[in-house]
Amino acid sequence: MSSPADMEAALGEELHRIAPDIEVSDIDRKGELREEFDIDSMDFLNLVTALSKRFDIPIPETDYPRLSSFDNAVAYLVEKVA
Repeated sequence: MSSPADMEAALGEELHRIAPDIEVSDIDRKGELREEFDIDSMDFLNLVTALSKRFDIPIPETDYPRLSSFDNAVAYLVEKVA
């Protein structure tokens, strides 16, 4: 499960758990996730942790900026899970 479509679906599911009132299909895919979903640093950490567990990959803090937007996060996951 490492295609971009699979990663988009997984990221969408994890984001929906954090911000259930937001439709993932309505987000700006290049916009800042934290601003788009109005999530704080703890929610962002929960997202990173959930993705790390879901795909059994380490996501070091130095990589957090690579998860800044929906598109960037999908590209990061495709790269790391492949």
